Amino acid sequence: MKATPFFRILVANRGEIALRVMRTAKKKGLGTVAVYSSADVDAPHVRAADQAVAIGTALPSESYLSIPALLEAARKSRADAVHPGYGFLAENAEFARACCDAGLVFIGPSPEAIAAMGDKAGAKRLMQMASVPCVPGWDGDADDAELAEHATAIGYPIMIKARAGGGGRGMRLVHRPAEFAEALRSARSEAQAAFGDSAVILERALTAARHIEVQVFADRHGKVVHLGERDCSVQRRHQKLIEEAPSPAVDATLRERLATSALAAVRVVDYEGAGTVEFLLDRDGRHYFIEMNTRLQVEHPVTEAITGLDLVEWQLRIAAGEPLPLTQDAIRFDGHAIEVRLCAEDAARGFMPASGTLACWQPPPGLRVEHALHSGMSIVPFYDSMIAKLIAHGRDRDEARRRLAAGLDALVALGIPTNRRFLSRCLVDPVFVAGEATTAFIGEHSDALADPPVDGAHPLAALAALMLFQCAPHHVDDRGGEVIAHPLAHRLPVPMRLQIGSSAFATRVQRTGTRRVDVAWGLDSATFELLEQRPNFLRFIRDGVVDTINFVRDADGAWLQHQGVDLRVEDRTRAPSVRARDAGGDGTVRAAMNGRVVAVAVRVGDRVDAGAALVTLEAMKMEHVHVAPRTGVVKAVGVKVGQQVAAGSVVVELDVEPSVGQAVDEAMGVDAVALQRRADPQDVDASARAAP
Repeated sequence: MKATPFFRILVANRGEIALRVMRTAKKKGLGTVAVYSSADVDAPHVRAADQAVAIGTALPSESYLSIPALLEAARKSRADAVHPGYGFLAENAEFARACCDAGLVFIGPSPEAIAAMGDKAGAKRLMQMASVPCVPGWDGDADDAELAEHATAIGYPIMIKARAGGGGRGMRLVHRPAEFAEALRSARSEAQAAFGDSAVILERALTAARHIEVQVFADRHGKVVHLGERDCSVQRRHQKLIEEAPSPAVDATLRERLATSALAAVRVVDYEGAGTVEFLLDRDGRHYFIEMNTRLQVEHPVTEAITGLDLVEWQLRIAAGEPLPLTQDAIRFDGHAIEVRLCAEDAARGFMPASGTLACWQPPPGLRVEHALHSGMSIVPFYDSMIAKLIAHGRDRDEARRRLAAGLDALVALGIPTNRRFLSRCLVDPVFVAGEATTAFIGEHSDALADPPVDGAHPLAALAALMLFQCAPHHVDDRGGEVIAHPLAHRLPVPMRLQIGSSAFATRVQRTGTRRVDVAWGLDSATFELLEQRPNFLRFIRDGVVDTINFVRDADGAWLQHQGVDLRVEDRTRAPSVRARDAGGDGTVRAAMNGRVVAVAVRVGDRVDAGAALVTLEAMKMEHVHVAPRTGVVKAVGVKVGQQVAAGSVVVELDVEPSVGQAVDEAMGVDAVALQRRADPQDVDASARAAP
């Protein structure tokens, strides 16, 4: 077999993915080349590489998805190999073929194998030829009306899936025929944006199934092995959140059946390199092929943890023409590993992606943390919302789970919303603890996993007031001595008005000693003795207990973390009362995030009911529907399809009709963002519960 040695690798990706590949490449003595968009000029992966080449604007289509720009970067840097990472063009057959045509070693499978498995319809036919069980469905060419007829024939619920890609992009679960047309439009739009192909297939939806995948490797010498299975059942919007190996639902007999099917899938396409064969497991233990990802997966660290192997090193060796490092009988499995994906998103608001400044980042000790973050960096809205992943390994599942839960509680990520607390609650939920979580886990347990309501008597109100008071603007005395806070109010009570979520409450703070502060809120009060204050950190004694808080102060309030609980606290002491018109009560609908307009559902003069879809934005690879906060008539539409908009910009203005509840709304205020609905039809019920 032909050897294809290489010496300098261009990593066609960004962030923690690029850092992960570079770490192994440097260990192997290989040169590394990073690429970067205008949003990533000073990103960690750029600083970590031996060389870095600019490839375009912040938009992925003009940088990380631009094949000409990436090939030119390889030419400029004299790279002789390309590693696509796991995202962007990693499963793009055209990119793999272009690399090969340019004389570059593509560290991945052949273009033919990528194309064969990337076409979901063709892949299912190949699996049927190899006697691998597949989910019933429709994979032929059809227009929208014909697809609706096929969906009825298959039977609801139906899964719409992008034909050209995976990873949950362009996927919609449809429960009823009335939802099909909008779900199809949304799936096609997302598939076109993600893969450049709007074609879809239909499959019967297996609800409450287990999502099981098998890690496989093959070399060009005809040898294939598997490295066990991973359970990826805990998902939101068809995107994995928690992965573990081995699966708690798989015994030795089922593991053998899964491995046999996975290796048959590899052999039928003459595969080379790393791949993942994904299955759904029904309640009766029957498995069905759903897709093969022709790349390394985000969750590969859990397999590395239980095998002790470096899977990127295996990729590099196979791409150079070497045989597989181990035979099947030499591969050993040790213990259990679990991974969680930390995302910049607000779990309480439909997992809406978030961008902004990550003001304070402190990864926990004792865990493997894959990230490309640092305090003060910007999280931009152009890329995936996942910003880090945390992996724990233990002798058994419970030890791994407990280590990961403790690590999440110790993690500090302040300045933007993240799903840290949501992940922590998932890990301690009785269903997950018992190893019984399915793909329906988050939907069925949303109430238990949600943040508890915050009211005026919330115990963290005192801590919030203490922190805001103690960290208010300071001054230094004329002799350059001690930094003193509130020089005119050492013994005077200071009233403060705070807001946490939708709850506002009054506090009173008074310094009663050099290090002693009294805080009163509602009918409660507490005394704090301050022991230590550092940037973003306070240590104190309360009721004889030494405790700490982490925080980030900004102009409007602070982010606060205490004993695993995150809070956004608004300092409303000097702010005017919030009125409904500031949040859309007057019919002004504003963009809830930076994003690209992918659909405008109304025109000037249209009459719309409260909750009707107005504009759909795409941000961080997800679609988000903005809806009418009240019944009214469209007065103005401020955006058009394809336009990039900034958070807070006006997208639609309505002439709203007065209602019985309007006076109540004006008195209480309306959170327009809580009225945003996600595009996935299966999420409508959950978003409705979040609406005021």
